[in-house]
Amino acid sequence: MKIVLQRVSKASVTVDNNKVGEIEQGLLILLGVEADDDQEDIKWLINKCMNMRIFSDENGKMNQSIKDIEGRFLVVSQFTLHASTKKGNRPSFIKAARPDHAIPMYDQFCETLNKMSNLIVEKGKFGADMKVELLNDGPVTIILDSKIKE
Repeated sequence: MKIVLQRVSKASVTVDNNKVGEIEQGLLILLGVEADDDQEDIKWLINKCMNMRIFSDENGKMNQSIKDIEGRFLVVSQFTLHASTKKGNRPSFIKAARPDHAIPMYDQFCETLNKMSNLIVEKGKFGADMKVELLNDGPVTIILDSKIKE
C-alpha cells in the first residue's frame, strides 16, 4: 500500500460537478492499494499518518501531529501510485489491486482511520473521475510505502 500524504490548508474532491469531500486544515491522503495488501499495511500507514509531526508548533517548527491540531483527513483512492514505468512510455498498473480487493481495503482504511484518530475523515469516490483541489501548506508532501517502511 502506498500513500502520498500532503499537508493542506484546504482540499476537496469533486465528481460530476458535485463536491463529495472537503476539508480545511489537515491531510490529503492519496491511497494506492496493491493486490497483497492486508490489515497490517493499513495499521502501519494509519499510525504514521496520525503521528507524523508535520504541523507547525507555536515556534514555527514541524513538531505537531494532525491529532495535536485536531485536523481533518481527505482520503482519495489512486491506483496510479502503483504505476511501473520501467519499460516503455506507457505505464503499467499490474501491481495495483483489482477493485474486488481495492474497494474493501480503501473502505477499511477510511473506517479504521476514523476510529483510531477520532478525527473527521472525508472521502473521494472510488473509481470515479475525480477532480482534486488542494492548497498544499508548506508545501509538505511525503510518500509512504507499507512494503518499504522508510
